[in-house]
Amino acid sequence: MDGRLRRARSERGTPYAGAESEFRTDLERIRFAQAFSRLAEVTQVIPAAATAGVVHNRLSHSIKVTAVARAVAVRLLRTADRDLLRELGGLDHVVVQAAANAHDLGHPPFGHLGERVLDHLLRDRFGLPDGFEGNAQTFRILTELEVLGPGDDGLNLTAATRAAVLKYPWGRFQVPDPHPSSWPEAPRGAGFASTGPGSGKFSAYTLDLDEMSAALSAFPNLPAGRQTLECAIMDLADDIAYSLHDLEDFHRSGVLQFSPVSGEFRSWVTERRALAAMSDDELRGMGRWPGAGLEQLRRRLFDKDAWMFDEDTFADAVETMGDEFVDGVLAAPYDGSMMADRAISGFTSRWIDHFIASVDLQSDPPIRSAYVALSPESWHQVSVLKFVHQYFILDRPDLAMYQRGQARTIGRLVVDFDDWLSDRLDAPKAPRRLIDLVRVATEGYERVAATHAEWLAGSTSPAKLARMGRGRGIADFVSNLTDQQAVAFVHRLGGARDLLWSGGAL
Repeated sequence: MDGRLRRARSERGTPYAGAESEFRTDLERIRFAQAFSRLAEVTQVIPAAATAGVVHNRLSHSIKVTAVARAVAVRLLRTADRDLLRELGGLDHVVVQAAANAHDLGHPPFGHLGERVLDHLLRDRFGLPDGFEGNAQTFRILTELEVLGPGDDGLNLTAATRAAVLKYPWGRFQVPDPHPSSWPEAPRGAGFASTGPGSGKFSAYTLDLDEMSAALSAFPNLPAGRQTLECAIMDLADDIAYSLHDLEDFHRSGVLQFSPVSGEFRSWVTERRALAAMSDDELRGMGRWPGAGLEQLRRRLFDKDAWMFDEDTFADAVETMGDEFVDGVLAAPYDGSMMADRAISGFTSRWIDHFIASVDLQSDPPIRSAYVALSPESWHQVSVLKFVHQYFILDRPDLAMYQRGQARTIGRLVVDFDDWLSDRLDAPKAPRRLIDLVRVATEGYERVAATHAEWLAGSTSPAKLARMGRGRGIADFVSNLTDQQAVAFVHRLGGARDLLWSGGAL
């Protein structure tokens, strides 16, 4: 029997009668969790009401990531070297599905925008050095915040499933030691954050580092800083789905226009040598002149991922996506016809199949890669597709204006809840779940102070621990709201005349 399965069962006991495995139980616990249902009303890029088209939310995205992840896992189980699979810790397609279902649970209202706002407020207002990170919040939800039954913390998942959501298996500052941010070459995401010291991406807050270490201990042969096989597949499937389905949304919504995208691709292809000869300052001075965006992408890939980047393969990827997506899909405006749907859905399904077929197992990957990776050709193609999404959708001024309002909503919630809990007379009337979460977080920091005081860098006074616990508890509460709940709470806290008695407890 697989050693990590024995370890998982020793933690959880006998599976329910009729269950296929402990891992199947994990999968169903995640699917039945309130945090999973909530994803139906959390923004992927824009909310459904912002466009006439149908767009993905976090739930539909997670379902599609799960489908891609399962296909990749099943393919590897059929084709990869079984001895190598065992040597690298084993592979179970149900664990892969569980991780894919869970991977976005930690996203707050309004997606990555809400994540950035919460990170800033937690660090500056509450003195929480590790701030907020969506991946770390996912792990916290699974292991601490979700309620399964009396006496349980989190969903009580196997070590394999807990480890499979650790995309960045380190804390922001501590664990492992030495910390990956100090390595001669840092893993992807482990480099210093643009917002301050410590890794930009990480999978466990200081409160949850012991839990992370316990999950990873089920994989004694896994080197520090490495994802498990199941985690690597989930991460890769997320990239594949994200690179295609969001483009599909914005084509159907009429946001992606043929002319500017075509101009960008054609200009880079015809002027690539002249663009390459420019200095970085000259290139920045071009602004959004056609071709400049793809040239900036080329330079970023070369600087960050020289182990994989190849000039000719990148040029081939630009030309291929120019032919397949720009000329093959965008050239005909989406008009709601069956023919238009066939064009975009055919492109998406064809390229998902292509990317799945290009996935391979690596025994000794570069530090910025993983045990499961795309072929060099597909890696460049995915990078180009993600560029289209970033450059022509996420960087739009109208979307930025919309998001500034969403950021203000998150900020007001955090400040208003902090003020409410500071009111000695009125604090007991705050939402019951908020009070619970602040208590749980405060007790967590007190536990860390008693067992790993060095992780708190001297911030161990009762007042400081209470302040940190309040900040973390408020973030736990706010990040678990849907988009509409966040807006409604701001209106109520602002005194707006709205529905008061909704029939549900707070």
